[in-house]
Amino acid sequence: MSIAFIFPGQGSQTVGMGAELAKAYAPARAVFAEIDEALGQSLSTLIWVGPEDQLTLTENAQPALMAVSLAVIRVLEAEKGLSLKESVTFVAGHSLGEYSALAAAGSLSLADTARLLKTRGQAMQAAVPVGEGAMAALLGADLSQAQELAKAASEGEVCAAANDNAPGQVVISGTRTAIERAVALAPKFGARRAVLLPVSAPFHCALMQPAAQVMQEALSKVKISAPSVPLVANVLASAVSDPEAIRARLIEQVTGMVRWRESMLYLRDQGVDSLYEIGAGRVLTGLARRFEGFEARSVGTPEELEAAATALQARNA
Repeated sequence: MSIAFIFPGQGSQTVGMGAELAKAYAPARAVFAEIDEALGQSLSTLIWVGPEDQLTLTENAQPALMAVSLAVIRVLEAEKGLSLKESVTFVAGHSLGEYSALAAAGSLSLADTARLLKTRGQAMQAAVPVGEGAMAALLGADLSQAQELAKAASEGEVCAAANDNAPGQVVISGTRTAIERAVALAPKFGARRAVLLPVSAPFHCALMQPAAQVMQEALSKVKISAPSVPLVANVLASAVSDPEAIRARLIEQVTGMVRWRESMLYLRDQGVDSLYEIGAGRVLTGLARRFEGFEARSVGTPEELEAAATALQARNA
């Protein structure tokens, strides 16, 4: 049996995340300093002090979450002797977390990852005027039910499954009017509950095509190396290691569905039994509980990091 490191996506951010890591470990401080320099802004101050409304902006939240994840990785490597290649079989990340996963596995440099995520956040926000798009979580519905609902609610507008997160949790995305129709129709399509999400844009649907074009241009200018361990890509729900295939998948990911449920099933089928959520929050750890066969833990504070390092060292002994 084996281990996968998984990396959280947008929504996991909180003011103050990573501050204890930076206080406790020099390698963590170095990560935040390098990202501040790459972006030409004191993102670390925004992360640790706020204000929350600025941290929540997509262009800030995306590199900020990556920063916390990579701070954990660098401490595990520099102070705890972890070799990702020797300890972990796969990496995966939820939406922007895919970039964190690639940076952790040495496929992208830290500075390039920060700049790409800043660009990605700006492009995703600019793709659709604020208020014209929306997303909603469908609780109790499976993917096929969500897709049927989206089809019924679209009425010629964009409405699609955006995140297939776990059994019984699918997120839909599209124009605000179509999503509002879907929320009203949801009980007829098997959803126990439908909840509009507090997001600033309709991610992972066809409305994001302008952002995909921006990312195609941005990604064409960066070096992507083969990751030290394979990435389970959002849009494939299977492993990829070829740099050009990774580049293509990152472009597709902007408009494509996050196939997280299938990714977790793929990991389980490949013999993964232990998941470490690297970075802020516990969202992915919570989703993991919806699947049989996984032990999952969060690694985002010094206490969690020390416990994870001990567990990893014991497993690798």
